[in-house]
Amino acid sequence: MSFSNSSKSVIVPVFILVLFGLTMLSSAGIVDSQNRFGSSYYYFVHQLLYGLLPGLLLFWICSKIKYPLWKKLAVPLLLLSLGLLVAVFWPSLGVAARGAVRWLKLGFLSFQPAEVLKLTLIIYFAAWFSGRSERVKSWSYSVVPFLVILGFVGILLVKQPDVGTLSIVVFIAIAMYFLAGAETKHFVGLMVLLAVVFFLLIQFAPYRLNRLLAFVNPSADPQGIAYHVNQAKLGIARGGIFGVGFGQSQQKINFLPEPVGDSIFAIIVEELGLLGGAFLLGLFLWLSLVLIKISRQTGDRFAQLFLLGLMVWIAGQAFINIAAISGLIPLTGIPLPFISYGGTSLAILLTGLGIAQNIANRS
Repeated sequence: MSFSNSSKSVIVPVFILVLFGLTMLSSAGIVDSQNRFGSSYYYFVHQLLYGLLPGLLLFWICSKIKYPLWKKLAVPLLLLSLGLLVAVFWPSLGVAARGAVRWLKLGFLSFQPAEVLKLTLIIYFAAWFSGRSERVKSWSYSVVPFLVILGFVGILLVKQPDVGTLSIVVFIAIAMYFLAGAETKHFVGLMVLLAVVFFLLIQFAPYRLNRLLAFVNPSADPQGIAYHVNQAKLGIARGGIFGVGFGQSQQKINFLPEPVGDSIFAIIVEELGLLGGAFLLGLFLWLSLVLIKISRQTGDRFAQLFLLGLMVWIAGQAFINIAAISGLIPLTGIPLPFISYGGTSLAILLTGLGIAQNIANRS
């Protein structure tokens, strides 16, 4: 297999991110893994077998498929992912956990359809906006169908409920709409409308309102609604500049909720310090710049929008996770790409990057 300079630079940051993620997952999850499953490295092994290995296979396959095929398959892929999202609510297929139904079980295979939806939406919007560039500025041909699609997806995700994923989906969609050349007035109008919708979602769900209250005043109920973010801040503060050492976190020992999920950045900073956190941020920045660079090298509009959508997904989700766990924005429950535990997320991210690899090879 031959690689151009640009395609090599795609692989290197991804390889380092995945390696870093597995390493930190093995540390962050060691206590919870032992308590829940009787094995200190359950999370690590599960992520390796059901996330990384299928992800690498999908990366390789997608790097070999000529990327224009994805444009042709955009509509069927979107319909398939929406169908999977609907199937979650079928009693014999959907798997409930912690008051939410976000998993789909098909035989021996269990996965999160919402993660698949993120990638298929990027493919669909890239195909849609690249195929009707002259109509992007039209209200009836772009804004209305755009809202219909987002509305349908939103209903399904709120029903689960999974507003965290909905916020990422909306963020990706709005960014791609703007990058495709949307009218400023349409863009501003959409932002106002979506802000109102999210405000209503917060108002009508007590746990979402509690997260907002904990953000506004984390000292009001330190052992209640603000416990999660306060424990995360303690971990970050304890790490200082250089950290307490790999594997030496105290917060992961039954103090910090979700140590392998959305809280893992706090464990990273506690063990590796602000330098470790800065290193991770640098990796995300590196990968984002590589995707932007490749998008500029290709003359294909679909490829450009796909790469930018992929960049927005990875960088945006990483920023939201890190900002939330650092107390800069309300908690969202959104995992950290490549780092948090979740086989579906890792496999789908690598699938999208496999498509990016093919674009890089052909640029």
